[in-house]
Amino acid sequence: MINKINSQANIESMLATLRQHQVDSSGKTTPPLLTVPAPEVGKPTFGEAIEAAVIKTNDTQQHASSLRQAYDRGEDVPLTDVVLAMQKSSLAFEATMQIRNKVLKAYEDILNMPV
Repeated sequence: MINKINSQANIESMLATLRQHQVDSSGKTTPPLLTVPAPEVGKPTFGEAIEAAVIKTNDTQQHASSLRQAYDRGEDVPLTDVVLAMQKSSLAFEATMQIRNKVLKAYEDILNMPV
């Protein structure tokens, strides 16, 4: 069995294969195995989507706050509008917190994966 592995024909075949790979690798570049795909045109990235959601949540909270302050000053603002805006603001904040918790949990899971 060792004679088959160490035979001259086998060694020459292996050397020819290595030389061919050397020529192939020097003549052209191969892309790395792990590449980050480019975002599609017109679609927001994950970071941009999260940023937009946080900004929208902040706007909702600011609107609810301004309605509450207007109602407290005695302006002509229906109480139902104030309560509705405050509930929308609360729901948006809770949803944002749940998304944050899920992202952090996924990050921790990835960090704790065995390599």
